[in-house]
Amino acid sequence: MRHAFGFVLGVLLTPALVYGAAWGYVQAGQSFSGAGQEITDRTRIYGAFALLAAVGLVTGVIIVARWASPLVSLVPALALLGLSAYFLIDPGRALDLPDRVPPAGDMDDGLRMLLGSGVFAMMGFALLMPAWAPRRWGSRHDEDAVDADFYSAMERRPSSRPGF
Repeated sequence: MRHAFGFVLGVLLTPALVYGAAWGYVQAGQSFSGAGQEITDRTRIYGAFALLAAVGLVTGVIIVARWASPLVSLVPALALLGLSAYFLIDPGRALDLPDRVPPAGDMDDGLRMLLGSGVFAMMGFALLMPAWAPRRWGSRHDEDAVDADFYSAMERRPSSRPGF
């Protein structure tokens, strides 16, 4: 049941991470002038940075959460890595994909830029790492049993130092 919930959560988090990063990137880019080296819209850039920070926070929680099924991170990782591989194989078709999914407009530019710059590949590899940890695939009950066995063995072990 834990892995089924993890799969569903991973499917829901994938577009949230992709669209959140793309929208934050676009909004941040539109809120400053690179030539003038100044922020032109402080409210927009604060919102964009808050959204990018939220995407980073969710990604970090998915990576380090021991309670979460590895499918929570594996599903978005495979989607992002698959999209990045598709871009490397056929860049024209991969860059046309944002036109086929809603919403249209500035979001498409953000999706294309993050895909073409390798940011989605980087996110995919970071999200892939928790799937390699064998303890993430077991249940919490199994982990508690292993911890209990370890600590009970330590209590029974005689100390090699005198006086302890």
